[in-house]
This record gives sequence, structure tokens and C-alpha cells, in this order.
Amino acid sequence: MVEDRFRRLRTLLTARRADQSASVVSLVCELCVAELSISGAGATVVSHLPGDESAGMERGLVYATNPVSAGLEDLQLTVNEGPCLDAFASGGPVLVADLAAEGARWPAFTPAACELGAAAVFSFPLQVGVVRLGSLDLYRDETGPLGRVEMADALVLADLATQGVVADLDGHDVHDLSWLADPHLELHQAAGMVQVQLGSTTEVALLRLRAHAFSSGVPLAEVARQVVARTLRFTEGEDGP
Repeated sequence: MVEDRFRRLRTLLTARRADQSASVVSLVCELCVAELSISGAGATVVSHLPGDESAGMERGLVYATNPVSAGLEDLQLTVNEGPCLDAFASGGPVLVADLAAEGARWPAFTPAACELGAAAVFSFPLQVGVVRLGSLDLYRDETGPLGRVEMADALVLADLATQGVVADLDGHDVHDLSWLADPHLELHQAAGMVQVQLGSTTEVALLRLRAHAFSSGVPLAEVARQVVARTLRFTEGEDGP
């Protein structure tokens, strides 16, 4: 059943890609609105290196389907709390069917979010293994939970949005990553690609990237850029790429 839902949503997404200028993430957000009983969707990317807690996080809006979604994303970045941040921190969905009833959870975010028109919010992390890239955020202008099938579809759509960040739908060609300007995010992208190339864990992929940067005297950000551009590929073995 899950595989059937994934194939169906991927087919719908592929059909929407006739306009090659549109990013996969934007198309996923639009598909969320079309397929789920929600009022709007947005996606945010987060720059945060694994194990580097001192670096803090930088967040940026990738896409929003309407002004309310854009306002909710901007609000969370401003007050530094909300479902997007909780989903990123926990690595699991944050589902709030009645936002006003849980006002104490986010004292700064909730009143302003309700004023914008959100009555329910649902956030899903975008992640590859243990590496989290951001979140897919949905809102509804009426209270109520996502249904069982909608929840399954939302998880699939979050996965497709993640694939839109790190690779194309077939897992081969990287595309439409111009908005990933932050080098930390490009390192996440490269780590995900090297993980696939080596059939390894994310930690091993990051180690190989850092080892290559050290041995070649090339900055880590430049190594990540080369991997993303597919001018550098890693293979199994101990001696470099």
C-alpha cells in the first residue's frame, strides 16, 4: 500500500514537472495542497552541520504556496519557535490539529500564527539518514487532524521533497539546487550523494569528504561543490575517491 501511494504521488509529481523551471520542492508543496485537506504548504531549509552544535542554525524559506504559508515560515524564523523547528530538532512529524488549544507550546508563535489564519499545523522533517535538511510545513485554516491516508501521503511527499533537495526522482542527476547557496547545506547534499555512492552511513560519507579535502588541500566546501556538480565521485576503498 505504501509503495502504491509513493508511486502514485511520484507519478503526479513527474507530470507536474513539464515546466522545467519549477523546482521539485515547489511542485511538492503545490501537490500537498492539491492532495491533502490543507490550506497551504511551505518548505524551509536549515544549515546545521552534524555534531557542530556551536555553529548554530541558519534557516531560509525555499517555497510557500500562498502568503499565509510564507508568513508562517517567516514568523518561525523571527520568533525562533514553532512546528518547523520542533520537527527539525526531533527528526519526527509535529502534528497540531488545534493550534489555539496548544497555545502554551509556542507562546510567541501561536497567537501570531492564529492571527495569520492558521488553525492547525503539521510539520515533517526533510532528512537523509541522520542528516536533516529542513522541514515541509502544512497549515489548515480549520481545526482537525490529518486522516490516516493523508498522513501516509504527507510522509511520502516529505520524502519526495527531500529527494528534490538531494537528487532527481531517479536518484541520478542533481538538479535545481541554485537556492542551496549555503555551503553547509551543500555539504549535506554531497554527503547524501557520497553515502549512495559508497553504500555507507552518512558519518562514513562525511569522513571520506573531510579526508579527501585534507589530503588534496582543497577546502571542504569546494570538495562538496565538486561532488554536487558530479565532477568528483567517490568509490569503495581506502585510497581516496
